Amino acid sequence: MINRVVLVGRLTKDPELRYTPSGTANVKFTLAVNRRVKKEGQPEADFISCVAWTKTAENLANFQKKGNLIGVDGHIQTGSFEAQDGKRVYTTDVVADSIQFLERNNSQQGQQSQPNQQYGQQQQQYGQQTNYNNDPFANSGHQQQSSDDYPF
Repeated sequence: MINRVVLVGRLTKDPELRYTPSGTANVKFTLAVNRRVKKEGQPEADFISCVAWTKTAENLANFQKKGNLIGVDGHIQTGSFEAQDGKRVYTTDVVADSIQFLERNNSQQGQQSQPNQQYGQQQQQYGQQTNYNNDPFANSGHQQQSSDDYPF
């Protein structure tokens, strides 16, 4: 099954960082994403509810603000909760696996920063050496598998 979402849009308000009781950082935010322009020339937007966790949430809250253009790569997650009036409320959110900052934040203009930074995925550090000698398949070429190895 495939559950993948890729969005580019603008933040509708400043992200507010919160923490769960166990100390995990999270931020809920809404992304305004333009639809195709109608014949009349008036663009319409969809307002998509998103959530980010851990370092991705911290970086979004610390470096982005209302109106900034960001890219979100994530997946859809549904849920529900009981409202104060006792009714069941159903939710649909995009969980951001990674976020790219697509334009420079005004508060960063005097700093040396790259506007296309990506957060959420582990980045390899410069100068870090990877030991490829531990790869058991490095020099073996094509691997044969019998049809008994497949789960279907």
